[in-house]
Amino acid sequence: MVVAIWGSNFVVIKVALASFPPLLMAALRFATATLPAIFFFRRPPVPWRNPAGYGLLIGGGQFSLLYLAMQSQISPGLASLVVQAQVLFTVVLAVLLEGERVRWFQLVAAALALSGFAVIGLHTDGSTTWLGIAMTLGAGLCWALGNMVGRQAGRVNMVAYMVWTSAFSVPPLIVLALLFEGGPVPLWHSIEAAPLLAWGAILWQSMANTILGYGLWAWLLSRYDAATVTPMALLVPVFGMGSSVALLGEPFPPWKGAAMLLVMAGLSINVLWPRIRQRLIRG
Repeated sequence: MVVAIWGSNFVVIKVALASFPPLLMAALRFATATLPAIFFFRRPPVPWRNPAGYGLLIGGGQFSLLYLAMQSQISPGLASLVVQAQVLFTVVLAVLLEGERVRWFQLVAAALALSGFAVIGLHTDGSTTWLGIAMTLGAGLCWALGNMVGRQAGRVNMVAYMVWTSAFSVPPLIVLALLFEGGPVPLWHSIEAAPLLAWGAILWQSMANTILGYGLWAWLLSRYDAATVTPMALLVPVFGMGSSVALLGEPFPPWKGAAMLLVMAGLSINVLWPRIRQRLIRG
């Protein structure tokens, strides 16, 4: 259910973008994730710089770039796939910042995933552009940087962490929206004119995608081995692409299938190979 929520959220984003400019929409998403929940969750016991850094990277970085790209530069299905470059970026950052050693299977995984991204780049059209791919990769990089910050928080209540970090996402997004989306009057008109469907999309992103999704994910990780739970995240692009095709009529030509298989093969090797190797050694 969690990966279905996370994957189908790319369709929900596209629905909301029909009524809200992207930066305002991101601000509304994180504002509704913060209020009123922040009054019911105690701040996680971490230094202030940690939730502030995470909120700036995820809200001000990842989702601002992702929403801007999805407005007109990349289709929802491909966005759900390309943003998974965060897995590769996280590995690279762990090597550069934490001194982790690069393993051979990670190089194979990176080569396969990059081949998939290259296939997407060779088939840009009216619905997907090089700019959209670059912005979505930038969103993946911000996500990876956020992962590094989040790891420093340690084992905390993930729902409370998401609520409090979301509070730090809102101010920069409001400032960016005011600067680049026409000022207070047009933004207020967008809010007034938005239909209930658009507001439902905003609430879905904040409540279902952020609060329920991360809350259930943390609940699962507290009760089952990480090796059992975390590989399920590989299904997010599958649900993202599938829901975009089914609900928005996004075309699915053979090259998209090839790109998806290459990227998913790379992600799968990166996540699953250490676990497979351990079982082979034990067996």
